Amino acid sequence: MAITQAMPAGAEAPTAVRHIGLSDLRASLGDGWRDFQEKRGDIVVVGFLYPLIGLIVAAMALNNRFVPLAFPLCAGLSLLGPAVAVGFYELARRRERGEESDWSHFLDGFRRNGASIALATLVLAAIFGLWLGAAWLLYTQAFGDGYMMWSFSHLNTVTLPDFLSHLFATREGWTLILLGNLVGAGFALVVLALSVVTFPMLVDRQVDVGTAFATSLRAFGANWKSLIGWGVMVGALLVLGAIPAFIGLAVVLPVLGYATWHLYTRIIPR
Repeated sequence: MAITQAMPAGAEAPTAVRHIGLSDLRASLGDGWRDFQEKRGDIVVVGFLYPLIGLIVAAMALNNRFVPLAFPLCAGLSLLGPAVAVGFYELARRRERGEESDWSHFLDGFRRNGASIALATLVLAAIFGLWLGAAWLLYTQAFGDGYMMWSFSHLNTVTLPDFLSHLFATREGWTLILLGNLVGAGFALVVLALSVVTFPMLVDRQVDVGTAFATSLRAFGANWKSLIGWGVMVGALLVLGAIPAFIGLAVVLPVLGYATWHLYTRIIPR
């Protein structure tokens, strides 16, 4: 049953939200793959920037200073994915409109609505920072104050083999794995609800970031089962892309960026 809500005089009605299903998820991925095939020569070059960032972060984390944060850092990069994919939303938008869509237009979305996109990106960056803080807190609590003080005061001696032995050979380590994945899933769910519509909408329309966030939350509320399924699919593809030294992300990220745009067009009437 449709529900109407009285609007104050002069107020703008909220953007309508459609209901989607599994078929929409599959169709969006198919559309994303076709977009990638159409423009893959240019976009692989752009897409390699994300794997390069991942490798740099991993190298920094594995230099015996931040080994306990190696996985949270790499996994947490996915929280910033919706912002990183803004350029792919723009190219998909231009291709949809029959306009030129080569790499030179990658930043056009920022040029049109850069302030709102930057603010939305800062929100995701803050969530990323909170995730790292939560990961470090879980790590220190799991191994106790003694291990925390040892690791903090002797950062140069925390080697990857030593950390892995604590992680996989102790009850505390398995507790950390379980709780870390549960907390990480919670952060991922928050980002999914906040961003699934926000960034494509900021590329598509001249709206403020508050309107985009509100629309994304309403879209998630109306389609939470389907969108959680979408989040699982995205997470699985990102893991597969990251396994071979992050190289696969050069393909996965553009495909998911395009697919997210097409998912947005199925959720939001245009």
